[in-house]
Amino acid sequence: MTRLIQIKRGNVRRVALVDEPNIRLLDTCSSIYELALIAIGAGMKLSDLASQRARHETLDYDSIYGGRSEWRLLPAIDHPDEPARCLISGTGLTHLGSARGRQSMHAAANEDLTDSMKMFRWGVEGGRPAEGAIGVPPEWFHKGTGCALRAHGESLDIPWYAEDGGEEAEIAGVYLVTPDGRPYRIGFAVGNEFSDHQFEKKNYLNLAGSKLRTCALGPELVVDAEFESVPVAATIERDGSVLWSKAFRTGESEMCHSLQNIEHHHFKFEGHRRPRQVHIHFFGTDCLSFSDHIRLQDGDVMQVAAEGYGRPLRNPVRAAKSEPDLVKVIPLG
Repeated sequence: MTRLIQIKRGNVRRVALVDEPNIRLLDTCSSIYELALIAIGAGMKLSDLASQRARHETLDYDSIYGGRSEWRLLPAIDHPDEPARCLISGTGLTHLGSARGRQSMHAAANEDLTDSMKMFRWGVEGGRPAEGAIGVPPEWFHKGTGCALRAHGESLDIPWYAEDGGEEAEIAGVYLVTPDGRPYRIGFAVGNEFSDHQFEKKNYLNLAGSKLRTCALGPELVVDAEFESVPVAATIERDGSVLWSKAFRTGESEMCHSLQNIEHHHFKFEGHRRPRQVHIHFFGTDCLSFSDHIRLQDGDVMQVAAEGYGRPLRNPVRAAKSEPDLVKVIPLG
């Protein structure tokens, strides 16, 4: 598989090909965004272009990954010039376990079937259409722009207005829209979608607001990853010891919606096909520490590892210590 990373030292950015235990720098390329545009323009596979540009010059991956180098890891994709042109979104209720968890979270005493479970069943019945056909739309949510994106090792924030913060161990699809408006999937990356589950639990209509939090991607973009049935492990560490850990499988055979159907219903919107946009789309998870009554605290470390997706993604939790501060809007009239 072709595994790519982005690194930065001061104002210098580079792209590198992972060649364990080292990385090989690519010639004349400062971002995966730029590399993908070149590959599309040349009619080449991204993996072939990366191999063609890989130099003999290597760097030690361990020191960079561990934060002991002057080079630091960037997210597996970003928009290097305009973070706001990177759209982060996701699809929920794709896995059986996620539907059960949501049903339990939102069920009322006298309610047999929540709207969440109804939507999940629609996905089971019509989320995997025949090739070339259009299936039922999945649940879709907006996470924010590239301003909310964090790299391996960076903190994910529980802001003062949040009621909670919890990991969501997922795989994300990474996309680039060409100058003529065509979407390309350039690879996959392991991710931590991170949400406010306590706020959502109060009422499922809070889902939209609960998703507007920081999230993490990377450290590696896997260009030609297998996405049929991928083993994933999520771990929470507290004070240097494992507090919680679970494993599950994700991928097309583990989901009620096909990848083609998810991608169609994301890119059918004209606003999602704006030239030179970057898209990061999370495909959902099958387990949460929140469902096991774990409440993350400041300093906890979340890890997401997916087989075949490179090195694990690790991010500490940072809980805001500031007091609530009323945000006032200034009238201009």
